[in-house]
Amino acid sequence: MRLRHALLFASLLASPLAALAAPAVPLSAFVQEDQFSHPRLAPDGKHVAITVRVPSGDRFVPVVMFYSLPELKQVGAVRMPVFELPLDYHWVSNKRLVITKGKELGSREQPVATGEVLATNLDGSRQEYLFGYDMFKASRRGDRYGDDHAWGEIEGLPRVLNDHFYLAAHSWEGSHSMLYDIDSLGAIRKLLADLPSKRLDFVMQNDGTPRFAYGVGEDSYALLYRYNNVSTSWEKLSQNMGRRYAPQLFLPGDTSFIAKYSAEGGPDQLIEEDMASGKRKVLFADPQSSVGTLEFGAKRGMPFGVATTVGIPRARYFDANNDDAKLHKTLSDAFPDSIVHFINFTEDGSMLLFSVRSDRDPGSYYLYHRATAKADLLFSSMSAIEPDDMQARTPITFKSRDGVTLHGILTMPAHAPGVKVPMVLMAHGGPHGIYDTWYFDTDSQFLASRGYAVLQVNFRGSGGRGVNFEQSGYRQWGAAIQNDLVDGIKWAIGQGAIDGKRICSYGASFGGYSALMLAAREPELIKCAIGYA
Repeated sequence: MRLRHALLFASLLASPLAALAAPAVPLSAFVQEDQFSHPRLAPDGKHVAITVRVPSGDRFVPVVMFYSLPELKQVGAVRMPVFELPLDYHWVSNKRLVITKGKELGSREQPVATGEVLATNLDGSRQEYLFGYDMFKASRRGDRYGDDHAWGEIEGLPRVLNDHFYLAAHSWEGSHSMLYDIDSLGAIRKLLADLPSKRLDFVMQNDGTPRFAYGVGEDSYALLYRYNNVSTSWEKLSQNMGRRYAPQLFLPGDTSFIAKYSAEGGPDQLIEEDMASGKRKVLFADPQSSVGTLEFGAKRGMPFGVATTVGIPRARYFDANNDDAKLHKTLSDAFPDSIVHFINFTEDGSMLLFSVRSDRDPGSYYLYHRATAKADLLFSSMSAIEPDDMQARTPITFKSRDGVTLHGILTMPAHAPGVKVPMVLMAHGGPHGIYDTWYFDTDSQFLASRGYAVLQVNFRGSGGRGVNFEQSGYRQWGAAIQNDLVDGIKWAIGQGAIDGKRICSYGASFGGYSALMLAAREPELIKCAIGYA
């Protein structure tokens, strides 16, 4: 929750809708910022990198800390200039990390990526600025490459780690996407591809050969380039691509690959395709849900399962007898009613870093040792939150007035049987491509702790259900999308536990627009509104 959320919610609690429940959890528990986040296990299992918020004057500064294992002794740290912070990072060897940079726009606001990448050894030595708009001043290779007028992002790593990584760069002006092989030690880059299309992602074979570049064309259909070894050039393909076609990774031997695919714009499927014949096998398909989070095993780059994007995101295994699938199921059974996600293994597969979270639990991180079959807690997010004090978030499904199947989440407060509670409609921002999930939601749990039900509707235009569903919300901001939200409210009232005379709408960004519009459009239904950009 952002600080401004707390202030706005304070005004909500003072409104005529105010619930009567005594606060069981203090506000401070919901606004507390995590001291630890974003752990990544080193390839040899001897160290772990963690973002740690350390005090600096009157504020806390995110710093990448390196700890030795198993004793968790700090051995290094990387602190960035004021208002800059690490967003994501990857180990490129046992002792070196590449980091994407971000910038703080406010102490309680979501940081934004800057498209810059740097590298460091775990002891803080040999720091290198590798890509970004400040190359000339910040990099020792700046006089060679000059400032980059492009946005950079880490695209992947070689199968055998060697301090190199692949970086995709997207030009600020024009329509070009580039792929580089960058040596993080020497700050030397090699251009592997330069294609005349915007925002392309690249896929490498296991042998390091760039093979695919994919994106979305101006016609909103799949755009795909494939490198031809014979002509030594990139060819733009147009046959059998469908509405969405996104290669993800190559399987061992590089004779087949896995891709996300949607022929007509429905929810994305996950397919395996043979390089020579083009024959496809469906690994995952759901009529309501696109491909969600892939679960990867000990063999880097090899997924063993996938979660859905609608409802509770349980893993679906491609092969239940796969060793990693078995381990995932074993750990999932040890944490009932929670979702286990594998973050990364050591290179030999002997250690695993994984997370556990749920609708009531903000999440915890564990280190698992195959030799002892023991999992050790590393740290927990939002440590002041006790999951048993939180409320269940229930996936819901209903029909809109024009027959569209819609999904969402309803969080009910603790209440006596037969008592009807006030409700807050909380529309997500975006609105396109964003969607509310079942996982722990700070705003919803805070309101539920104060006696409010919270309704979140994934109206048409939301993500997670394919391009057609997302585009069905285009030019419908004040029409069908608002109808979907109202239909969700009426569905919730129809379940019998909501007081239909005490309903408030709340939202930020597009959700703020919806909150105010609904209050003006549905005064008999919406009794108060809080919205901001």
